[in-house]
Amino acid sequence: MNWLARHASQAGVIGALALVMASGEAQATESGASLYLLGSGGPGTAVMPPLEGVYYDKLTWVYDGSAKADRSFPVNGNIAVGLDTTIVADFETLLFVPSTNFLGGTLAIGVTQPIGAPMIDVDALLTAPGGAAFAASVHDSALTTGDPVVLTQMGWAAGKLNIQVSTMTNVPIGHYREGALANLSLHRWAVDGSLALSWHDADSGWDLTAKGGYTGNGHNRDSGYDSGDEIHFEGAIEKAFSPKFSLGVQGYYQKQVSDDGGALGPFRGEVFALGGTAATTVMMGGMPATFRGRVMEEFDATNRLEGTSFWLDFTIPLHMKMPAG
Repeated sequence: MNWLARHASQAGVIGALALVMASGEAQATESGASLYLLGSGGPGTAVMPPLEGVYYDKLTWVYDGSAKADRSFPVNGNIAVGLDTTIVADFETLLFVPSTNFLGGTLAIGVTQPIGAPMIDVDALLTAPGGAAFAASVHDSALTTGDPVVLTQMGWAAGKLNIQVSTMTNVPIGHYREGALANLSLHRWAVDGSLALSWHDADSGWDLTAKGGYTGNGHNRDSGYDSGDEIHFEGAIEKAFSPKFSLGVQGYYQKQVSDDGGALGPFRGEVFALGGTAATTVMMGGMPATFRGRVMEEFDATNRLEGTSFWLDFTIPLHMKMPAG
């Protein structure tokens, strides 16, 4: 199995991005939105591109989640009671690999841009926690762009063990609908640092991957909200049954480790998820293109929505510097 097939789960990894962005996927923090896209650290995450070049990744992500009416969430300056959210979003990533021999490893630099349509329904909007409702049965939706995310990756290989250190930085210049329920933009600076390990055996076809990281969140100047910091852990096991097809399972855990500075107080979130993934690689224009699908089901959520996400990744090299000869 080539690098693209192993690496596709990083979906822009990015993307993280926006993750969740929308007022939808509720990890505590404001709007329940996080920089790191939970589930993106799947099979082969730590395996870096084998050649210098430019790589393109397109992730189509659909999330459907809800929270009971007895739960409240801070959403862009409002207090929302009872949430039902559907998000359809694309994360497009360009990854530039300038060197495969930088500090003894491979260096990659890229940017991810989200665009999508969050659709939000709430039972009521409150003037304050426990206060009177000033609006009931509210719906909001929009086709909008999120904040661009700058990413860096450094990776090393020692036999079958691959190690990757990565960062993501959310730049709050996307389209932000002040006071609205439906947004992709986090509208705050946020930085994530992660460490991933992949034990990849090309001969047997097995890949075991683990990833952990810490996200530091900044201040939303428009809403006045301070989101707490978060940690995330992911694991995946995948088996390649041929050079063109692989199948695996993966899961994640997320927890907020510092308090929010908003109307709902600490509002720390936590969630688990389990799911499956499959990938196939085909040749397109002489280049190996990889398609990866995933389904992730959340459970045991605290201070966040609980739902199901569907993923389709498409990854292809736009240019690779081939070795002489």
